[in-house]
Amino acid sequence: MLPVASGPAVPWSNGAYSVKRHGVTITNCDSEPVQTPGCIQAHGALLVVRPSDLEILQVSENAQAILGHDAADLLGRPVSAALGEQPAASVRQFLDQRGDQRGVDNNPLYVVTLPARAGVPALDVTVHTVDGVTVIELEATGRTDGIEPDYVGLLQKTVSRLQSATSVGELSRILSAEVRAITGFGRVMVYKFHADGHGEVFAESRDEAYAPWLGLHYPAEDIPRPAREIFKRVWCRPVQDVAGGLAELVPLAHPVTQAPLAMTHCALRGPSIMYTEYLRNMGVTAGLTMPIRQAGELWGLIACHHYAGPKHVSYPVRAACEFVAQIASLQLQAAEEREHVLYRLRVESVHNDLLARAAHEGGLATFFDGRTGMLEGLEAGGAALYHDAKWWKIGDTPSDQELDALALHLEERPELGRTARRVYATDSLSQEYPPAAAFADRASGLLAIALTPGRRNLMMWFRPETIRIVDWGGNPHDKPTTLGPYGPRLTPRASFELFRESVRNRSRPWLDVEVDAAARLRVLVMDVIVGRAEQLADLNADLTRSNQELDAFAHAAGHDLKEPLRGIQHFAHQLLDSAIRTDEERRGKLEVLMRLTTRMDSLLDSLLQFSRVGRMTLELEPTDLDEVVREALEMVGSRTTNPSSEVFIPRALPRALCDRVRVREIFVNLLSNALKYNDKPSKHIEVGYVARGENLPRPKAPPGAAEHTIFFVKDNGIGISDKHIGHIFTMFRRLHAQDAFGGGTGVGLTIVQKLVERHRGQVWVDATLGWGSTFFFTLPGDVGP
Repeated sequence: MLPVASGPAVPWSNGAYSVKRHGVTITNCDSEPVQTPGCIQAHGALLVVRPSDLEILQVSENAQAILGHDAADLLGRPVSAALGEQPAASVRQFLDQRGDQRGVDNNPLYVVTLPARAGVPALDVTVHTVDGVTVIELEATGRTDGIEPDYVGLLQKTVSRLQSATSVGELSRILSAEVRAITGFGRVMVYKFHADGHGEVFAESRDEAYAPWLGLHYPAEDIPRPAREIFKRVWCRPVQDVAGGLAELVPLAHPVTQAPLAMTHCALRGPSIMYTEYLRNMGVTAGLTMPIRQAGELWGLIACHHYAGPKHVSYPVRAACEFVAQIASLQLQAAEEREHVLYRLRVESVHNDLLARAAHEGGLATFFDGRTGMLEGLEAGGAALYHDAKWWKIGDTPSDQELDALALHLEERPELGRTARRVYATDSLSQEYPPAAAFADRASGLLAIALTPGRRNLMMWFRPETIRIVDWGGNPHDKPTTLGPYGPRLTPRASFELFRESVRNRSRPWLDVEVDAAARLRVLVMDVIVGRAEQLADLNADLTRSNQELDAFAHAAGHDLKEPLRGIQHFAHQLLDSAIRTDEERRGKLEVLMRLTTRMDSLLDSLLQFSRVGRMTLELEPTDLDEVVREALEMVGSRTTNPSSEVFIPRALPRALCDRVRVREIFVNLLSNALKYNDKPSKHIEVGYVARGENLPRPKAPPGAAEHTIFFVKDNGIGISDKHIGHIFTMFRRLHAQDAFGGGTGVGLTIVQKLVERHRGQVWVDATLGWGSTFFFTLPGDVGP
């Protein structure tokens, strides 16, 4: 942007502005007040009247040439002075029928035709209201004594053809041909805007005398922001004579409010000098432009060019073109859906499969498990998901560090945080985020959805750089200037010769159907997340109830159930003492009663211990396992003092991140069993480990166990038969008679399994009947020697 030269303030800074009087005073097209130019195209006339009494407040200065009345003579007089009594009555009736001007606000409609008079042609009168005033436009009808075209028949054929289009390209080709047939312009183009704002001639219908422009690209600056905003509000913009004169409003501002007249919806609105210069540089002498909109946004334009002097476009033709532009806008979405229907169905099918797996197999991480998924839906080179405090990736993606920085940048994007869809798409990521140039080969294009605010649950698809050759209508980097009355200003390019450019750091653009699919996936994923959250809430509630019930049971087992048991045991002991003098049969029965009460007491103690294991909180810390084993051996006690018992540790055990007390309990149970279930004269017990990556046997190790250090307790005892291996960790399951091998409750190994699993480890056994057993377990938090 060039600086504005010092000198007078820009004229519209203090109120009304006239492009005719003041000229262009800008260095940036985006600041020109194109909606309030203060002038109209001189081939028509304009009146501004007060709605209550139709008194003329402003009039175009060319009233004499168009209406046969001097502008100064019309000010302050009723509109009948300009139109005549009967036409003025028609205007009054038109406004009254719409009930306080509803239906005509910002909506010019035809009211009446003024008959031709001496030196004045027949004039079509259109009326609309804006900002509390009524605007009356008058233009030559353009009609002759010949028969008017059958516009209804033309429109019926046009609508039928547009509805038959099976793709956006076909719709655009039909549209350009039909509009050319209706208007008679020498060239009609469908001009499509790309995501970065630049445009492309997407379809074209032309006389053979004109050079083809199909496929040419034009920079975004060629159609500046104010012009684009106008096309979001109006459906037709005619310029009858690019080189024609302008007629200024008299007075320039509203006589009471001093506000400039908003002329956005005026067909006669004076065009920007920048626009007419641009058309002249292209050799265009007259033009007509209509918008193509999609979801309220400007998708493109229908641009009509004439090259042989002025060209009048009558109100009926403009009305027909407006209707066609609206139908085309409505059909655009349908054409896109028909064009990509198979792709959309495939994407939806893949996404539905992903969601089904996520719902049944544990969440969003299943999207990245290597099965049918992220890259078989939307066409991308890689995908990533930030979930559960880590990045899940598939295909070619930036590194975790690059993704972290990119995610921080995306947190600031309003599309992801302050819109309903929370979808962001770009085919040139480095243009908005320069560090992305370092990984353009993997992620020049980005499609992202925010499942929740912030970086958590951010899902992204990436497309690599695709080097493209783009044909421009002139050099897009050329910014010519000229000297204006208020200093240097921009001027349109004078050259539209083919300019070919190699474009880098861009990917293949994201289709609307892909962006829509990502938005739909976000909604469905949110349903899964919410659904799983509800399931977890239900499970937590059930778990809370279960824990409460377990606490109640534990209390009963510890107090209420043991209270009568202690009474039975006490009286049985007394009876046994007195039974010394009774017969042996009675004494035997009392001894059985004592053993049963003792066993029941042991079972209750074991049950209480097991219930506590499932609910205790682990206190993890780096732990010396050699010390833990020594403490366990001391707790095992006298059994290890037997000269025939030998417990040896071939090498120092590694340290582990674990709960010291609970791991000691694991070793106590395993060592006790190794000593108890041993019928050999010499009992040999080995405590050892197999490190990760160590080339040592790991018999019967389950999947994933080899990724961790495996600890074991090995004995030469009685072993276990194959048919009992599957039940060895079952609670209260003993493989021998109750009194064999010193008795027991059958809870020890169940507690071992529970404690190992609480450490997120695995436990298993390898045994041979008569030759001994080896119990293995893992502690995934091992921290090395």
